[in-house]
Amino acid sequence: MDSTRKTAMIVGVLFLIATVIIIIGGIFSLSIYEPDYLTAVSANENQVILGALLELIATAAIVGIPIAMFPILKKHNEGLALGYVGTRIFEGLTIFLNTIILLAILSLSQEFVNTVTPDASYFQTSGALLLAARETLSILVDFPFPIGALIFNYMLYQTKLTPRWLAVLGLIGGALWLATAPLRMFGFNPEPMEFLALPIAAQEMILAVWLIVKGFNSSSLDS
Repeated sequence: MDSTRKTAMIVGVLFLIATVIIIIGGIFSLSIYEPDYLTAVSANENQVILGALLELIATAAIVGIPIAMFPILKKHNEGLALGYVGTRIFEGLTIFLNTIILLAILSLSQEFVNTVTPDASYFQTSGALLLAARETLSILVDFPFPIGALIFNYMLYQTKLTPRWLAVLGLIGGALWLATAPLRMFGFNPEPMEFLALPIAAQEMILAVWLIVKGFNSSSLDS
């Protein structure tokens, strides 16, 4: 197995990890959104810690994708390849900071539960600030992620490293999700809008399987 075939398989696996694990991690962290989260988070300590660990694993996968792809992409357009690396590193950093906030909420929750006569207003204010910071960072992720997807799929389309229909699906999905980011930033986030994430999510899963099974187009690698 040559190095480019290994790279394709590694990138495919990293895409699966980045998408699937971060969703699972988010499920384990749902207790922070409960009305009585200061008590609920402490009661679900192991789940929250596991959720944080999964977020860190997803972060490593997100950063690993462009690093693994860079040697291949730079042969076609080094500037765009560097741009892709930059957007995904920023995305990973944002998720990492979100994970730190999650652990801070856990620490605050434990302190609240273990304090004999807790000052409820202090803990509620601190918790609200941490939750607001996590929400803000979650919205910020919605910018580098689709921008990175647009850069990556544009390069896939130009180089024909993968089928062009797959790159087009990624371009459409990335553009749709990027268009919703400013709306969510200003608090407009109706539930039906979440369905606009489906095209890019589906494309990344199809791309991951394609890279694992088929790899890159060999003729494009030689050009």
